[in-house]
Amino acid sequence: MTNTPVDLSCLGTCNIDFISLVPFFAQSEDEVNVEKLHISLGGSALNFASRISSQGIKTGILARVGKDYYGELVIAGLDKINVDTSRLLAIDEGTGMAFIAVNERAEKSVYSFIGANANFKLEKGDIEIIKNSNILHITGMYWEVAEEASKYSKIISFNPGPIMSAYGIKKLKNTLKRTKILFLNHKEVSLLTGISWEDGSSFLVDLGIPMVVVTNGSEGARLFTEEGIIFSPAKKVNAVDTTGAGDNFAAGFIASHINGKTPEDCLKNANKIAARCVEKIGGSMIPLPVI
Repeated sequence: MTNTPVDLSCLGTCNIDFISLVPFFAQSEDEVNVEKLHISLGGSALNFASRISSQGIKTGILARVGKDYYGELVIAGLDKINVDTSRLLAIDEGTGMAFIAVNERAEKSVYSFIGANANFKLEKGDIEIIKNSNILHITGMYWEVAEEASKYSKIISFNPGPIMSAYGIKKLKNTLKRTKILFLNHKEVSLLTGISWEDGSSFLVDLGIPMVVVTNGSEGARLFTEEGIIFSPAKKVNAVDTTGAGDNFAAGFIASHINGKTPEDCLKNANKIAARCVEKIGGSMIPLPVI
């Protein structure tokens, strides 16, 4: 349990990512040669926390890992970069894993083992660190946990991802009404609202969300507010792997927001950080060796 205030606490998943670079994706009964295997720390919360911590933001993480070797790697890796891991608890489940194949066009196919992530239950210590944070960033978590955690935060940043977005506005309404900054891509806007991404983005602002940030990969991102729409083009880079790009984008945006930057500068920094992410393999700032 911690009484030490942090700038931001992040609630979500921690995994070990096994990232295979392949010439093409396997079909049924196929066997494809893995050209390079990269093992790294990953998961939505870990990707976000490692990146925003590198931007000078004092960060705490709320997540669960297994009482196993991989869980030890996750905790040690985050400790090494000074993320507060007092609420990164090891429990009697296996640490989450993601098996990610990336082809030559940086497209990916993902198989996930949820493991300990599925057994997150909000406890007194988690609530304490949320209350001691200026911002709570929620990403890749079950909607019930997200809703409960959002009750205790001063400011909510919410990145629901495709799975939570698919529950729709009705299921997520309590979390959304407490959200100040919402991160979605085009597909997730439509999943969440049931309408086109353009109309859906404006609809979310009309619901009372002050900032709706909508990404579109290499095309850039838009910020929707009551004042209008701001567009920021993505930096043109040679993308190798898009794993964790959205988490890194959000980290860049929130870091600039905490530092009092303009919305335009927040978007610009977010795109810059996301571009750095896709130029390498893995979504976190704590890679493990390439095999």
